[in-house]
Amino acid sequence: MRGAGCVRVLGLDPGLQHTGWGVIECGRDGRLSYVASGVVSTVTAEALAERLCALHRGLASLFCSWSPDEAAVEHTYMNKNPGAALKLGQARGVVLLAPALLGIPVAEYQAMEVKRAVVGTGHAEKLQVEAMVKRLLPGAEIRRADAADALAVAICHAHHRATRLALARARGAVPA
Repeated sequence: MRGAGCVRVLGLDPGLQHTGWGVIECGRDGRLSYVASGVVSTVTAEALAERLCALHRGLASLFCSWSPDEAAVEHTYMNKNPGAALKLGQARGVVLLAPALLGIPVAEYQAMEVKRAVVGTGHAEKLQVEAMVKRLLPGAEIRRADAADALAVAICHAHHRATRLALARARGAVPA
């Protein structure tokens, strides 16, 4: 149950085979709490259009189940294989579109920005990111690295969101 002033954020780590997702809540006091995480997976043997549909259906189900207020998506890195990069880009398009269709604000963050927000350095290794996610979100049940990455994106968004809110309050744009 969400408290007053609490914002629910869905972090997403796009992938065609596995899209990681993580839901956190940001309290008025700045505290973060773990809600849920997992992956939306597609079947590699299916045609690309079917996989993209499956990804969209999975994401739509997440929005119904967890009712996030905001979404955050990680930018994808450049892939040396142009075909793989195109497919990943198409999956990322679905990941960006799903919350936007529901009117949910979507923020995007570079991988280095996410690592810096969670670990303190933009060159952190995946295991460092996962360890810090577990430390920042006690009780987090992380079964796949994709889910840990998605939770890291949500944490990054929560930190950026708090900073933007504090700056707006300082300018008098938002009541305290």
